[in-house]
Amino acid sequence: MRHGMTRAVLAALALLVVAPAWAESPARDDATFDGFIEQQMHEAGIAGLGAAIVVDGHVVWMHGYGEADRASGKPFTTDTAMNVGSITKTITGVALMRAVQAGKLDLDADIDAYLPFAVSNPAFPDAPITLRQLATHTSGITDRWEAYERAYHYGGDAPQALGDFLRDYLVPGGAQYSKDNFVASAPGTHREYSNIGAALAGYVVERATGERLDALTRREVFAPLGLRHTGWFLADVDRASQSTLYVAQNGMTIPIPAYGLATYPDGGLRTSVADLSRLFAMLFDGGQLDGVRVLDAGTVAEMQRFHYAGAAVPDNVDPKEKNSGIFWQTKFNGTVMGHGGSDPGVQAEMLASLDRRIGVVVLANTSVSGEEAKYFTAVFRKLWERAEAIAAEGK
Repeated sequence: MRHGMTRAVLAALALLVVAPAWAESPARDDATFDGFIEQQMHEAGIAGLGAAIVVDGHVVWMHGYGEADRASGKPFTTDTAMNVGSITKTITGVALMRAVQAGKLDLDADIDAYLPFAVSNPAFPDAPITLRQLATHTSGITDRWEAYERAYHYGGDAPQALGDFLRDYLVPGGAQYSKDNFVASAPGTHREYSNIGAALAGYVVERATGERLDALTRREVFAPLGLRHTGWFLADVDRASQSTLYVAQNGMTIPIPAYGLATYPDGGLRTSVADLSRLFAMLFDGGQLDGVRVLDAGTVAEMQRFHYAGAAVPDNVDPKEKNSGIFWQTKFNGTVMGHGGSDPGVQAEMLASLDRRIGVVVLANTSVSGEEAKYFTAVFRKLWERAEAIAAEGK
């Protein structure tokens, strides 16, 4: 399941992000820097990896390492496209906030006003569920794995339509409906990370705008920003630019089939480091990049605002350790913000400092767990060191 990263990676990164020693000896020699990353990839069994650094709203460094496909020897470059897991949710959030900005959606309205079917927690049938709750993971919808795993389709794009999957899961009488698809807490009171809740937010955007999310974002976000290797479905991205995905296990790096998601707004985006870093830079700079405005500055501020405050703090959250924007979240004891992605064949992070001055994007086409997770952690640490060093030089 996509919960950002494995617990092993999260635990290790938490220690690293808060460590003040990161900036004490920044690696400035490119050969040494590249050699370090390549060695960590070798130890973890990661086939290919791309990374970028954003400072003050500008992409200041990018590089690709290893292979996008081991069988052919195709290199992994900054234009190599791959699945990015839950980082997808930030793009769904951009589309959502564009619709709010245009007056087509209200973050605090009952989502039933936009849907062709009603959604309610059976334990709290009179409590409305809102978009803000979906986007801050407080809606009460949970991912029941036996049903959610059916959203994954290996060998191609998922044949089931997004709305059909959601109806089956959320509406009494649906093939995958269960009271266990909801937590035993009223909407807005408890944090429960939900991929299906994020997919539902994407579907609400589709219903309110009258356009599928993939077409909407291609026209209003990807094309204006010049993103050439970004799309939601296998057919949307040139196959020659796409990476094979791998799973590292027991010293082996095993290729897996390409796959799609019926719930594509929660984790189906395919993009490259070059494209994703431009999207990140746009959000750093108040919703615009290179003269192209995607969101108003006030809309971006609301998207990134910490929502867990006052009466809106979930009963199971300490806002000093975990907080949330609209499909943004703090991580590692509240020291950074952004989103991660973890799926079969995917290990990814897109994180920024709280002042938005520096950010790091890293995509690996190989999922790692257990002992191998520390090597991905080490790569992230080295990238953050370099980001801090570049930012310090620009003061």
